[in-house]
Amino acid sequence: MNDLSHLVFLKDQQAVTTSLQIAAAFDKQHKDVLEAIRDKISTAENSALLEMFYEDSYTAKNGKQNKMYYMNRDGFTFIAMGFTGKKADNFKLKYISAFNQMENSIRGQAQLPMTPQQKLELLLQNVGDSNKRVDELDQRLTEIEDNAPLSSSAYSYLSRRINQRVGEVGRGFGRLSPKQRGQLFRDINQGIKQVSGVDTRSQLRDKHYKTVIDFINDWEPSTATKTILRQFIAEAE
Repeated sequence: MNDLSHLVFLKDQQAVTTSLQIAAAFDKQHKDVLEAIRDKISTAENSALLEMFYEDSYTAKNGKQNKMYYMNRDGFTFIAMGFTGKKADNFKLKYISAFNQMENSIRGQAQLPMTPQQKLELLLQNVGDSNKRVDELDQRLTEIEDNAPLSSSAYSYLSRRINQRVGEVGRGFGRLSPKQRGQLFRDINQGIKQVSGVDTRSQLRDKHYKTVIDFINDWEPSTATKTILRQFIAEAE
């Protein structure tokens, strides 16, 4: 993402960005950005800090209303100052540039002669720009939801549940060797990749979680895998 100017937009005659866009740009989970904002608000000692953030909501793909925040330049600065590292600094500079561009544009509009005709033209232009930014924001929200990473706790639970399910199914075949259990693991992992459409388990995203859990709970090895296991067992007897 080389150009962040589209992530700063005009709302109520003020240059703002959102907590969702901050999360995406800095590769953070949205819930962590929300927590950072709430911590700032809860410890605010004056109303100026409260005016930097505006709570709102957006509709997720599943129809659920989720919280988000709008923030002005000062609000962004308060939140982003906690993000460290060379990559984070690069994004901060780009965001500051984007705020500067939007604020210069606002000042330029305020200095224009405002005849009735010019006001009408400016209104029509702002409506068009706002509609475009709403469409871009909707598209970006969809991208964020589609690519939300699987949390470490969810990934760990999936791994534990795979081990449990392989153990449950394996008991039906009697005492299995590590090689035979490996055949079951290959089968269930192949199924997970098929139902989620990923090449490796590390590519799983939050949107895959329910589908994968349901698959693991219902999983039975394929006929080919069962046949191979029975052959192993017969050869060992």
